[in-house]
Amino acid sequence: MKVGIPKEQSQRELRVGGTPKTVQRLIKQGFDVLVQKGAGSRANFSDEEYVQSGATLVDTIKELYEQSDIIFKVQPPTEQEVELMHKGLVTLSYLSPAQNMDLLEKLAAKGVNSIAMDAIPRISRAQKMDVLSSMANIAGYRAVVEGANFFGRFLNGQITAAGKVPPAKVLVIGAGVAGLASIGTAKSLGAIVYAFDTRKEVAEQIESMGGKFLTVEIDEDGATASGYSKVMSKEFIEAEMALFKKMAAEVDIIITTAQIPGREAPKLILEDHVEVMKPGSVIVDLAASTGGNCVLTKDGEVYKTDNGVTIVGKINPLPTQASDLYGNNLCHLIDDMGKAENFHIDMEDDIVSRAMVTYNGKINWPPEPLPVSPQKPKEEIAEVEEVSQEEKDMAKARKKAKTTAISLVVIGLLLFLLGKVAPSEFMGHFSVFVLAVFVGWQVIWNVTHALH
Repeated sequence: MKVGIPKEQSQRELRVGGTPKTVQRLIKQGFDVLVQKGAGSRANFSDEEYVQSGATLVDTIKELYEQSDIIFKVQPPTEQEVELMHKGLVTLSYLSPAQNMDLLEKLAAKGVNSIAMDAIPRISRAQKMDVLSSMANIAGYRAVVEGANFFGRFLNGQITAAGKVPPAKVLVIGAGVAGLASIGTAKSLGAIVYAFDTRKEVAEQIESMGGKFLTVEIDEDGATASGYSKVMSKEFIEAEMALFKKMAAEVDIIITTAQIPGREAPKLILEDHVEVMKPGSVIVDLAASTGGNCVLTKDGEVYKTDNGVTIVGKINPLPTQASDLYGNNLCHLIDDMGKAENFHIDMEDDIVSRAMVTYNGKINWPPEPLPVSPQKPKEEIAEVEEVSQEEKDMAKARKKAKTTAISLVVIGLLLFLLGKVAPSEFMGHFSVFVLAVFVGWQVIWNVTHALH
């Protein structure tokens, strides 16, 4: 079987579906690998590196699709690419199936079996192929780097001969994979980090990364069975907005990561929030591509507001690192599907059945929800009768007496054995030494420590 890695058609996409390391791994799995010339150039991978890894270069995207059985790519296929696809081809890429039903219809009509890597279910077994988590981790790290780049001061506090520099304050909204990566990175650079999330269960994770968990005085939890956040009540949102406005006036950098699958990103930073921010402050919006968490965000742009706040709607995705991780995720999925020798599509598999959005000419979206495992019932703890303080003291005294008796017996036995082999003169000196230690101990036992 042949795996094809095409050059991404979008000029804005710097990643590639497979790197030279991906090629080596696929060859070990028994595949032949075809790579379109120039496919990895934007991610800093040369054609020579692919050839050295064992790939075969092809000149055009048409040749690649004609000869391939499986396609590794990043962005959803364009109309031109769909036209080049043949029946039975398996594609692995982002597809955003909830927003791209027209594309799914075209893929199904061509008989293409397409896997949406952004639809991999959030279960333990699928973590190694979860591209959203891999990319979010990079985005969270990069958000702090971008924020620090546009911020005009140090992130860490310093005391120098020239004066004292206070640490920067960073607010991270959303404590998913990206948010936690941002918290850890900002904290490691010396900033004071605050974080907010509607899911109360992440408070411990935030604090373990060095952040301070912020919450509102409304007893409502945003957690869902899928692991994503849900839409909150009007009262909660109002309290949330008040908290954000208060924090906006205090912090130097705000990083927003909140997104809801299949929907526009929630608006969390409003105009009046931006207005109270200090000149030189920075907002890094990781949800810019889905509408932005800040109402003033411009997707793909970085600009400064009238009051001197820099709003970043574009970050460098670290294409070299991102491509490596993305390729690993795809290889893990192919590995689970049987490698080259036993490659098959198992629609009974929890992962494949939910990520395979078109199969045998039909649309397989939306998938059936995963069954939720029933919670293990809490074990009843037998009531233990409380022991009185007097009984505790007696037990402690008995234990101490027993320990003392055993110690004296052991010491006596050792002295007896020593007396059997040591000369009488030594035993005389030794007896005087032991008595001196005992007498000295008794003399100073109750003396105040300050007089020792």
